[in-house]
Amino acid sequence: MTERWRSVATAAGLAAPDGTTRPTIFAEMTALATSTGSANLGQGFPDADGPEWVRRIAAEAIMSGANQYPPGRGIPALRTAVADHRLRHTGIAVDPDAEVLVTAGATEALAAALLAFAGPGDEVVTLEPYYDAYAAAIAMSGATHVTVPLIPEGGTFRMDGAALTEAVGERTRVILINTPHNPTGTVLTADELDLIAEAAQRVDAIVLTDEVYEHLVYDGQRHRSLAALPGMAERTVTISSAGKTFSLTGWKIGWAVGPADLIEAITAVKQFLTYTGGAPFQPAIARALTEGDPDILELRNSLSDRRDLLIAGLRAAGFDLVVPGGTYFVCADATPFLSDDVPDGAAFARALPGAVGVACVPIAAFCREGSPTAAALSSWVRFTFVKDEDTLRTAVERLGRLGTEY
Repeated sequence: MTERWRSVATAAGLAAPDGTTRPTIFAEMTALATSTGSANLGQGFPDADGPEWVRRIAAEAIMSGANQYPPGRGIPALRTAVADHRLRHTGIAVDPDAEVLVTAGATEALAAALLAFAGPGDEVVTLEPYYDAYAAAIAMSGATHVTVPLIPEGGTFRMDGAALTEAVGERTRVILINTPHNPTGTVLTADELDLIAEAAQRVDAIVLTDEVYEHLVYDGQRHRSLAALPGMAERTVTISSAGKTFSLTGWKIGWAVGPADLIEAITAVKQFLTYTGGAPFQPAIARALTEGDPDILELRNSLSDRRDLLIAGLRAAGFDLVVPGGTYFVCADATPFLSDDVPDGAAFARALPGAVGVACVPIAAFCREGSPTAAALSSWVRFTFVKDEDTLRTAVERLGRLGTEY
């Protein structure tokens, strides 16, 4: 392994002691689930495909010739649909020609933005726990990753405001925010977003907001887009995708929206990554964003019901947990099931498939190794509820055996 790749693999938690790379926690838990016949509540991808009418548009696009390179910035119909969707849901008007870029999923948009805006000597601030791709992309940019903890508090996770003030300094080039938040399910409050905006303006930082779960919020909570705050539109790039909103994760159609100069910088990097892609999927997503609000509502209501089913089962099994305001995930404290042989959440997650036939992932996998946040959340694990009801009921029934079989 080269030293450069070792630094990236280490940041992503994938560097093994012998110098090789090890699989991601998702690959490891999925392999365990498969080998044990477990209900896999580890990796967050839907069991069901997205709306049939949207899939038919893509199929028709393939047959009608949408099979070559689309424009590098995305087809005009999709860029216009993204701009219209943004205006309809947030009140923010953007120019589809200069301020919207279509990408290979939100992950490419994030990676291209970090490579465009950050480098050696810079710092990128994220919340912790964080989506695992963040650490790897920051490491690839050469920047330093600085984190602000989310703290279990009052039945939810809340941002440590004092830690944010301390973390954001003169070397901060980018603040990367994820709300609704993966992996915790937290929806950042107006006060928390105000603190982030104040910090960004204080040091003249660029803000990247990962809002792929923007429509998947529950219990009447409201998703707020940071770019809508005073003084933030000119420094904020908002990233989202169709994958979570329409249960079409494999299509990898995402986008970045922001000021023309920032989008131009991201485009300069993106054109040497995938250049472009998803030709037959782009017209389908354009229609979905324009006509798919009823499908989004149906998905949100279904996920809310499945979330409640999983929460009830986890509580009955003996877990303490945080009720998520959004996303696909419930975080639970496995402390009642720990022992000398199973000392933390990582060990619990690896033992659970063989013990009762359910897979989850440890929250520490989304933290910097050895960080105070990793220590504070060492007993916590994450379960996904974006599975069909039969799978969730099977998992709940099996988790109910923990007190007698584990």
